[in-house]
Amino acid sequence: MEDVVRNATRVLVLEGVTTPTTSGAPFAMLRRSCGRRLLSGCCDPLYRKAIRTSMGHVLRTPFARIAEWPSDLQALRSAGFTVMALTPRGDAEDIDTASARRPKPARIALLVGAEGPGLSANAESLADVRVRIPMRPEVDSLNLATAAAIALHRLTS
Repeated sequence: MEDVVRNATRVLVLEGVTTPTTSGAPFAMLRRSCGRRLLSGCCDPLYRKAIRTSMGHVLRTPFARIAEWPSDLQALRSAGFTVMALTPRGDAEDIDTASARRPKPARIALLVGAEGPGLSANAESLADVRVRIPMRPEVDSLNLATAAAIALHRLTS
């Protein structure tokens, strides 16, 4: 993990993403905005369908599996990352409010859970900040890659 995050300013941390299609999509959509992935309890990103879904970006994007989940989040914090959990919960901070805060964190580790269950309560509780993307009342959630792309854009602009 240390090699993957050494020079990174943005890291996407995926928890429990078990389908190859969902696992591969963030590699393709987020290569420019993030460039690093950490995986916990996720399917193999080198599975053929994940490679295809990522349009081959899995092969060019540094990633690592997190060995001690979720305690390795402390290692990210010790490396200077602000750990932000992306959640649809209404009590989380609006992402635009978090984005407007100055100074911006120099290094961000964005935690994103699987579509459906989201982040585990344990991972979410270890985050420094919990953020949400505002949505219309009739929409309950966004696709994982889309939500992560929106969040990384908002948090880094």
